[in-house]
Amino acid sequence: MFAGLRLSRLGLFTPEFPDAEALHQGLARWNRRRLAAAEPHSGWLADLREDERMLRMEGAFIEALRAHVAPLVADVPTDRESFLAWFEALRDSGPGQWDPLFAWLETDADPEQMKWFLTQEAAGEAGFDDLVALTQVKLPDRAKLELARNYWDEMGRGHASGMHGPMLERTIQGLGLTPSIEGTAWQSLCLANTMTALATTRRYVYQSVGALGVVELTAPTRVAAVADGLKRLGVGPDQRKYFILHAHLDVEHSKAWNAEAMGPLVEERPERAHYIAEGALMRLICGEQCFETYRAHLWAHMHPVVYAAE
Repeated sequence: MFAGLRLSRLGLFTPEFPDAEALHQGLARWNRRRLAAAEPHSGWLADLREDERMLRMEGAFIEALRAHVAPLVADVPTDRESFLAWFEALRDSGPGQWDPLFAWLETDADPEQMKWFLTQEAAGEAGFDDLVALTQVKLPDRAKLELARNYWDEMGRGHASGMHGPMLERTIQGLGLTPSIEGTAWQSLCLANTMTALATTRRYVYQSVGALGVVELTAPTRVAAVADGLKRLGVGPDQRKYFILHAHLDVEHSKAWNAEAMGPLVEERPERAHYIAEGALMRLICGEQCFETYRAHLWAHMHPVVYAAE
């Protein structure tokens, strides 16, 4: 159903960013700086100049990625029910679904291999709560309310112990992981950079709705496998809690997101279906290439032929 796409071949590179690794490390560092809580400082004009340069690079990357997924969304239906059926089918047929990596993590990965995987995932984590908050700005009321409900769950419904971001951080700290931009595969950084670009750029708001929605749709089986793998390795409940929670909660989140956010948005303006579909496929393709890269690294010593990761 979906053709493969090599994100390293988008042809966006410059002397400053001569390859995919340099590009996505640069975008990741810029995103870290521009999204950090900060105070007034004398270097704000220099920051603005960097922002303009990096926004152009980010925009060129997203537009190139949109162009590559365009054939995959050309025939997406635009009536509400047909679109939602198309979207929900991505759970089984979308890029990267049922990747063998996750069954292997569940049953065979050793502690160091699991830690390497989680370090990559942690470094590429864009912060679902913040992405939802950024996306909901000025959305129509019904969709805005659904994103608000989702955000409230991410915030632990007002209880610090239930906040999802710190819950993941407890896993990272408990396992002694040290994620860094420099130590992360560029494909993982690319995924985070893509999600951040869609959520922070108002012209891509509907792509962001689709990208976030497809995370809720497809994550449960993957996080359940990771949770089971951590349990097999003797990792305690507190450090597995993030994955256990999302294996169940995201199923309900997905149903509500589709019914209360995407469905009404498409019903109000059918052309939005195209943009939502773009975002969903952009997110899935980025994820697919992460999985391929992880397998190439983790299975290199086990298989005479590994999946090539560019």
